[in-house]
Amino acid sequence: MTVDRYPAVNRPAGPVCSICIANYNGAALLDDCLQSVLAQQGNIASEIIVHDDASSDDSVKLLREKYPLVELLASRENVGFCVSNNRMAEQARGEFILLLNNDAALYPDALETLLAAARAQTRAGILTLPQYDWVSGELIDRGCLLDPFYNPVPNLDPQRTDVAMVIGACLWLPRMLWDELGGFPEWIDSIGEDLYLCCRARLAGHAVRVLKDSGYRHRVGASFGGGKARDNKLVTRFNRRALSERNKTFAMVMTYPPPIMQLWLPVHLVLLLVEGVLLTILRGQRTYLSEIYLPVFQALFQNRRLLLKQRKAIMQRRKIGLCDFLSVFTLMPHKLSMLFRHGLPQVK
Repeated sequence: MTVDRYPAVNRPAGPVCSICIANYNGAALLDDCLQSVLAQQGNIASEIIVHDDASSDDSVKLLREKYPLVELLASRENVGFCVSNNRMAEQARGEFILLLNNDAALYPDALETLLAAARAQTRAGILTLPQYDWVSGELIDRGCLLDPFYNPVPNLDPQRTDVAMVIGACLWLPRMLWDELGGFPEWIDSIGEDLYLCCRARLAGHAVRVLKDSGYRHRVGASFGGGKARDNKLVTRFNRRALSERNKTFAMVMTYPPPIMQLWLPVHLVLLLVEGVLLTILRGQRTYLSEIYLPVFQALFQNRRLLLKQRKAIMQRRKIGLCDFLSVFTLMPHKLSMLFRHGLPQVK
């Protein structure tokens, strides 16, 4: 692989946890993220691995000069979020892996809380912490449920711990489970890889849970752009929206149990097309249809054999029934809720 590796100084002999941080042009974000990791309570033996995805800013210089305790994988070419995390997981030596965004910062007791919960599990699973807005400190979610179209729906119920998925900004799991699930599909690139991994884990009988205590702060959208409401308007980017629609559809094909996938996928595709046409008309921009929605159909056709092969392998290892899988879904389409709340999305 075309990566320059800079080993950490004084690496722990047997780390319990490997904290993996994917970075691209995050020099302005890394200090807050890394300082939160270094300030963790509990004296947990941890290693920090950062994969720099061919940044054009001073990220590599900052890491090498200020953070010698970090193991740095500096890619010579931009490979995307999925490849970055897969490379770090391959290097990880800890019993557990924590995937942490460079635009996130852990509460001081985060690792302690995650490790205690992981040790208490009878069967390995995926864990996360409550997510809070970086600026306001308001709760963003306690993990997410899913609507029928695989749109994440923030869980705000403090009593609900079983969820459909956790955001990849703070995702904890045993390294053995990561290996069992095969990590992130590298052809997904970015956006939705956490959705896929959590759905696959649940199908294989592994819990996906959010803990009630501790938490992390997150500058939502800082590392990829968009994805949050500003001034009561949902703002995103064409590239992010295109990847989101494509990868949610991919995840649906690979992980929706039968017969729901066969029945619901045509409905999903028709509604995607209708959505694209309406946004094109209402916004007066053909780019909505040509850059976001039509590419979903093209990608689905081009990758059909790969998707169906992956689906077959996932369903062969399926351990839970349809009702259990759907127990963390909501009936209300999340896009409809967001439309009523924020109006039409602003895509830049």
